[in-house]
Amino acid sequence: MIIWLASYPKSGNTMLRSMLSAYLFSNDGIFNFELLHNIKQFPNDGFLQKLGIKSGDINSIIKNSIKAQELFNNKNSVGFVKTHNMLFNFEKKYPFTNFDHSLGAVYIVRDPRNLVLSYARHLDRPIEEIVKFVTLGKGNKNDLMGNWAENYLSWKAFKKYNKYLLIKYEDFVLDPKKNLIKIIEFIFKLSNKKLTIDTNKIDNVIKSTTLDNLKILESKNNFQESVTDNEGKKINFFDKGGHRDWSKSLDKNLIDQIEKSFKSEMTELGYL
Repeated sequence: MIIWLASYPKSGNTMLRSMLSAYLFSNDGIFNFELLHNIKQFPNDGFLQKLGIKSGDINSIIKNSIKAQELFNNKNSVGFVKTHNMLFNFEKKYPFTNFDHSLGAVYIVRDPRNLVLSYARHLDRPIEEIVKFVTLGKGNKNDLMGNWAENYLSWKAFKKYNKYLLIKYEDFVLDPKKNLIKIIEFIFKLSNKKLTIDTNKIDNVIKSTTLDNLKILESKNNFQESVTDNEGKKINFFDKGGHRDWSKSLDKNLIDQIEKSFKSEMTELGYL
């Protein structure tokens, strides 16, 4: 059964997966990039190819989301899957997932004013373009993700079944140990497993997944989520993390655009 690790891009999903994989899939809690392979990604080109679907064929992906999950979901064990998709249900007959496949979801959310700065750097695109992309969502090329608010709101559907845990990126950065334990407790509760926290392992996870250590690991190893710019120069994935400050880096008109688009959700989350 799947536990979804869901988020909008550049919201801390990699940090979440790094910590979880180090705790759950290592003996000592020391992180390395190989551990991330224990957490699948969806949609995944491999699953789509088995169904004869091209990665850019949005309509076919939507219609076959459940069928693709049937290819890798083991109902007798718990598996973790990363996604940036909305929890969609197009035309009320094409759901992203269902409870035959899913145990629940951890959703990590980030202040969209910082998110757009990180996303623009990652994609090597103008910040104005990214703000438009993130605020409009539908109608662009990210129908599976929606805009920032659509993505966040969609995953709250798990909440009424007590199968939803919301983690704010900013809280995770401020107190990673407290929030990692909270996530592990939630996962074990969903899995109906007895929980005993290994405090030494937790400490090793925290030490080995600091931003500085992840930067060092990235400099020494290939990281599959790193990208290159238009000139073929590598753009490091790990940059400023929680130290990014939109108030000093984002133009006022773009700030106003984001805050107007997401006033309700940002107020609910304490960003406004």
